[in-house]
Amino acid sequence: MLEKRQQLPQEELIDTDYFIFCLEAVQDVEIDTVTEAQKKLEQLTLQYGVDSIYNTCDTIEGLETSINRLVLDDHNYKDYEIIYFIIPGEGNNICLNDYYYSLQEIAEIFEGRLEGKILHFSNVKVLDLDEEEAQYFLDVTGAKGISGYGNKSIGITSSNLDIAFFNLFNEDDNMLDVVEELHQKHYKMCKLLDFRLYY
Repeated sequence: MLEKRQQLPQEELIDTDYFIFCLEAVQDVEIDTVTEAQKKLEQLTLQYGVDSIYNTCDTIEGLETSINRLVLDDHNYKDYEIIYFIIPGEGNNICLNDYYYSLQEIAEIFEGRLEGKILHFSNVKVLDLDEEEAQYFLDVTGAKGISGYGNKSIGITSSNLDIAFFNLFNEDDNMLDVVEELHQKHYKMCKLLDFRLYY
């Protein structure tokens, strides 16, 4: 299990009470490669002082282990506002090594553990939920929102927009204000990728 905490050099540490937990699906967790997501999270730390933890998983068990470790072992867990999933899938499911899992199954893994948090999906997964599916996820997990994109990556990753979104939360913790500001500042990208928020 790969776990990396992005952090500034000791003398440059900025005091932050805002963290991001990133979980990225990879083919094999044993192979250590630096992904675009890791680079972007590092940039977020260096430029804006937003700390993050980066993990990879290649199975549903790996996902569950990462979540359990985060919730049970990380004393900063209450400060994580965003859980960032870079996991492929369509509509109401995610895909790990050719196995599909519904968001209802994911909700049960997170049961009651996302109080006050947002689960954000990168655009390697199209996020397309009906009202009932979204409400079920929010009710079971306690999350305040699920965000992501309606358009899949066609040569464009959402990573720059994701980072802009995360940084806005560093400045303002009102979810709706943040989404409005994101649309004002990055209107074209929000439209192109079809940014969505269920709350």
